[in-house]
Amino acid sequence: MWRFTSGAAAMVVISGALPWRQAGDVVDRMAPILVFLVAITVVAELADSARVFDVAAREAAHLAAGRTWCLFALVCVLAAGTTILLGLDTTAVLLTPVVLAVADQLRISPLPFAMITVWLANTASLLLPVSNLTNLLALHELGLPPHAFAARMWLPTLVSVVGTALVVAVAYRRQLRGSYVVPPHPPVEDRPLFLCTASTCVALVPALLLGGDPTVVVVVGAAVLLGLFAYRRRDALRPGLLPWRLVLLVLGLALVIEALLRHGGEHLVLQLMGSGADLPDLLRVAGSGALASNVGNNLPAYLALEPGAHQGTSRLLALLVGTNVGPLVLVWGSLATLLWRERCRARGVDVSPWVFARLGLLGVPPLLVCTTVGLWLS
Repeated sequence: MWRFTSGAAAMVVISGALPWRQAGDVVDRMAPILVFLVAITVVAELADSARVFDVAAREAAHLAAGRTWCLFALVCVLAAGTTILLGLDTTAVLLTPVVLAVADQLRISPLPFAMITVWLANTASLLLPVSNLTNLLALHELGLPPHAFAARMWLPTLVSVVGTALVVAVAYRRQLRGSYVVPPHPPVEDRPLFLCTASTCVALVPALLLGGDPTVVVVVGAAVLLGLFAYRRRDALRPGLLPWRLVLLVLGLALVIEALLRHGGEHLVLQLMGSGADLPDLLRVAGSGALASNVGNNLPAYLALEPGAHQGTSRLLALLVGTNVGPLVLVWGSLATLLWRERCRARGVDVSPWVFARLGLLGVPPLLVCTTVGLWLS
């Protein structure tokens, strides 16, 4: 996918469909977001190397004391926390295989745990700018500091997380009955490395809420972990830590969408999105974001629809509700979902697109409405 997107971006620039100056403006806007993407990926990968996710999942199994429904609730907390702290792709790529491995070792059905992980990877990504790339794009337009962004989004996030847990729990209630044998505590080979890495991840939240620039905060966190691993486990520092394919994909999408907007797309978007900030207007914006995300993908959907949500802060935040909570009907709705499906297949858990779409069709519409109402009330 990154090859196609990069080729399309090169074509629109070389052909003149997007003039060089406008392409430069897009690159300038995207530069801090791409730096953030690289830094947060480094943080997440090194946290995985330090076994932060593995220990957290095993501790959840211990705390649940053999009760499957209680383990499900703790995985909800873990998945939501990982998404909020380290972004939805981290939950999809790094937490998913750990949770599935724990379910396999405990001999319980992996399906409800797989589904709650991918749902919360999307729906819990509303609270902080670092939780989703769409949030960072919106933050640039909103001009809000991270703590003000969180103040507006805490209620929609709470609604979306609780609603997600209820949707998946009801859908898989039969598999969540019963119990399992409590596993032993997982050993930690390098305890100082584990503690320092976990502390660095957790410290991102107060640093952001105190007004830190998201890119600067995450770059500092990545630098701290790189220094720590260079001292204690140099073999974990490898070129594969850098997500260059994802960087090319994101930048390519931004250039292609900008070209489309310049050639009639913006007029169509303004007609689709309407205007106003009353509840019906916000539902229209959120619904447009959800529909566009499922037709294509949530990142290009946000970029394409952003011009239609410029008329106010609430409208732009409603678009985030649509592009973050909405893309859970079709498996290509978000990059995180595609990455999650690959990890599930690698663990022998094949979730068919029909099973995924059925739950999405039942759960996404009421969840989208309730979350948008939460935004309107906030």
